[in-house]
Amino acid sequence: MKKNQKSYFILTLVTIALIITSCLPGGGNYSPIEPAGFFSGIWHGWIAPFSLILGLFNKDITIYESFNTGWWYDFGFYMAVIAGFGSLRLLRKKSD
Repeated sequence: MKKNQKSYFILTLVTIALIITSCLPGGGNYSPIEPAGFFSGIWHGWIAPFSLILGLFNKDITIYESFNTGWWYDFGFYMAVIAGFGSLRLLRKKSD
């Protein structure tokens, strides 16, 4: 790998890591006054595997945000978890 390509690769990895860890559930970003909503649920569902791993090293990070709006947060969270693990593949048309 060329030196220039290696720099772009490292920069890309650092950017992705910062984006993924910027809004982890349980990190103190939400409160009862401003709970996590539907779109936060989708995001937390997508990054649930990362939250699980990082939660091993930081007790404040959880997989699921406890300060949420209720059903809508749950719907977004589970929809993202199901889609992330490929279960929506059942809805796709099978190719011959």
